Amino acid sequence: MERTNDSILTEFVLVGLSAHPKLQTVFFVLVLWMYLMILLGNGVLVSVIIYDSHLHSPMYFFLCNLSFLDICYASSSVPLILGSFLTVRKHVSFSGCMVQMFLSFAMGATECVLLGMMALDRYVAVCYPLRYPVIMSKGVYVLMAAGSWVSGIVDSVVQTSLAMQLPFCANNVINHFVCEILAILKLACADISINVISMAGSNLTVLVTPLLVISISYIFIIATILRIPTTDGKRKAFYTCSAHLTVVIIFYGTIFFMYSKPKSKRSVGTDNQDITEALISLFYGVMTPMLNPLIYSLRNKDVKTAVKNMLGRKNFSDGI
Repeated sequence: MERTNDSILTEFVLVGLSAHPKLQTVFFVLVLWMYLMILLGNGVLVSVIIYDSHLHSPMYFFLCNLSFLDICYASSSVPLILGSFLTVRKHVSFSGCMVQMFLSFAMGATECVLLGMMALDRYVAVCYPLRYPVIMSKGVYVLMAAGSWVSGIVDSVVQTSLAMQLPFCANNVINHFVCEILAILKLACADISINVISMAGSNLTVLVTPLLVISISYIFIIATILRIPTTDGKRKAFYTCSAHLTVVIIFYGTIFFMYSKPKSKRSVGTDNQDITEALISLFYGVMTPMLNPLIYSLRNKDVKTAVKNMLGRKNFSDGI
């Protein structure tokens, strides 16, 4: 597909792993299985939190938002990823590509901010346990969650709008599984300085700022835990934060690699680099949402008990 002075780009071509057909089949089965686990795991977690009144607290409200967010994020990209594995060259319309990019970027940005809000919740719970119900009232934590969603969506609107205004020339081949924003910017045949600056601002707003909030929160949390006189008290306090901290490490460790350094020019040998970045993006887009419900459920007795109750196993559990 070429673009001339009298025409506009109407579609993109996703390459993915087309150069490795055997890997495509393996990855198709693997990603499909992971996607089903994402829907099952996060769907059960959302249902359990809504179903069990004992889980109607700020921490589980945020967790419910995180699980729903993971379902939305995976669903915005995985169907396209699976489609790219089934064909040698997956054709995607320009508008369809922009919509998918908007949704994926919005969900990713929202999750960054939401993890920061969850860190603040854990900070208040550990450092001010007696005032926790007053500080984290329903109005406060609902507003915090809503602010996370609004921040992510607004940020995605800005980045997607700027990307849509770029001119794209003859090359419309994306070395990726999905319409990922950095891969799209590499195809532009014009100066992308504004996009790079905007991406840097986005990184600062939805990546660095929440990470600073998380880091500062955990500095105070650790300091408070160390002042607890009993070992059992320290263990219980850390236990309430361990799942969130694990998710933060996995999430930020991957996303910083992907988005911290936008590139405007291609250099020799970047094809292998593109595939590597695409595989890391695949890990972020599929593996992380699959691991989140496992991390929270396996390390949380309340969630495991609620799941048993929802599945009608309460009587059996009481008899053990």
